Amino acid sequence: MPLHRISEFDPDYHNTIQGKDIKGMGVYVRGTDEKIGTISDAVVDDEGAFRYLIVDIGFWIFGKKVLLPIGKAQIDSRADRVYVVGITREQAENLPEYQEHTALDYDYEERVRGGYRTQSVENSAPLDATSTAAVASTAGYSAPSYDRNNYTYAQEPDLYDVSSHEDQTFKLYEERLVANKKRRKTGEVAIGKHVETETARVAVPVEKERIVIERVTPQDAGKVVSPGTANFREGEVAHMEIYEEVADVRKEAFVREEVRVQKVVEQEIVEAQETIRREELDVDTDGTPIVNKNDRI
Repeated sequence: MPLHRISEFDPDYHNTIQGKDIKGMGVYVRGTDEKIGTISDAVVDDEGAFRYLIVDIGFWIFGKKVLLPIGKAQIDSRADRVYVVGITREQAENLPEYQEHTALDYDYEERVRGGYRTQSVENSAPLDATSTAAVASTAGYSAPSYDRNNYTYAQEPDLYDVSSHEDQTFKLYEERLVANKKRRKTGEVAIGKHVETETARVAVPVEKERIVIERVTPQDAGKVVSPGTANFREGEVAHMEIYEEVADVRKEAFVREEVRVQKVVEQEIVEAQETIRREELDVDTDGTPIVNKNDRI
């Protein structure tokens, strides 16, 4: 089954596992509490199951990284530690080095598995027939062979089954709905002006002057005037200016009304629903063991 580094398999794995990132955790030998390095990455298969931890064993061998089968690791997330089960410095020196360009194929995995199998000969753990035949022969152990076409990780629980060890610390996960908001454009409003024309009429009263000449007979008509009173002359005897009003119509601009444009925010509640998952603990017992199962610690 093809293998992948976890960041390549799931770039958003931090949110997927919803737990503390295993990268950067210190790696210690179980029993001696000796620190040998740190976790630099993890390797999963096509189904997302953890198969190996990539360990920088710089405290033992500077600059070397090796693969640690997940079954050989005990993760204590509360202490930010990973404990290694059954590994020695000599074993680490003999393990194949992991590099960024290393092809995680069956042959490379067999070299890794062979390094861990050699430490289990005395415990009757299966040895790889091709890579550890000499060790098996020396120990008087008949090593079974594995078919590369039918090999499964279940064949070697000592390397890949985390439940085969005692005092395991693991987490039960649950999914929760996390609601966020983002702005999106729903439309736009453009406000402009245009000019409409109409014919307006206005009535303006105007005044005009005119001359009215009346010729009347005075009351003392026929009366003799005294000498020198009569002034006989020719030419202009009276002058009057005549005026009239003319309508002066012009156009002026006035403020008719004021338009205010502004945005207001209206709030509404949007409800969403989704199916979420939660892991619950199942305990299967054989016989009559005493099991103390607390809900929370």
